[in-house]
Amino acid sequence: MPTQAHARSRTPPPRLRLDIRPVTAELWPALEDLFGKSGASNGCWCMYWRIGGAYRETKDDNRHSLRSIVRLGPPPGLLAFDGDLAVGWCQVTPRRALPYLDGFTRFGPLDARPVWSVSCFFVRRGYRRRGVGSALLAAAVRFAREARAPAIEAYPSTKDPGWYTGHASTFEKAGFRKVGGRTADRPVMRRELRPRAPRRA
Repeated sequence: MPTQAHARSRTPPPRLRLDIRPVTAELWPALEDLFGKSGASNGCWCMYWRIGGAYRETKDDNRHSLRSIVRLGPPPGLLAFDGDLAVGWCQVTPRRALPYLDGFTRFGPLDARPVWSVSCFFVRRGYRRRGVGSALLAAAVRFAREARAPAIEAYPSTKDPGWYTGHASTFEKAGFRKVGGRTADRPVMRRELRPRAPRRA
C-alpha cells in the first residue's frame, strides 16, 4: 500500500489559470524577469531565428535587440502570466520577420504564402510540464488567425521535449500536420487558418 507521502507526490499540480497577453513595451520588465540573467538560453534572448549562430557572439547585444523589437512593435510574441508573474513565452510572428529562419532551407519556406511561425518557447522553472506551452500555442494560433495569417508553422522535435521549439506531439494535438522538413526528427508542421482561394480554371 502506498504511503501518504507517496500518494501526495503523485497528485498532479493544480490547474493553472493563465492570462496570456501580447508582449508590449509595458510588459518588457516581466519578459526580462522571465528570461533572467541567462537570457532564456545561454544569452540568446530569443534572437536565434533572427540572426542565427551569431547570437553567441552578441550576447550582450541580444537583450538590447529584443528590447528594441518589443518597444517598436508589433508584438513579437506572447507572455503567459500566473497572477503578476510571467511564467511562459512564445515567439509568434510572420515568418518573414525572422530573417535567419526565412532563409534556412532545412525548414522551407514551402511556398510563397505569408505564413506565420511559432518558433520558440520558454517556460519558467517550476511551471514546466504544467500545460503552459500548450496554452501558449493555443493563444498563438488565435493571435495569428486574428492577424489574418493564412497558416501557421512550427519546427519542433519528435525526440527531445527539451527543445525550445517544442515537441511535435504538442503540435499534433493542436491540429498541426507535418508538411516538410529534411529529417524525420525535425519536421516542419503547419496548421491552416483559413481556406485557400480556389484555383481558377
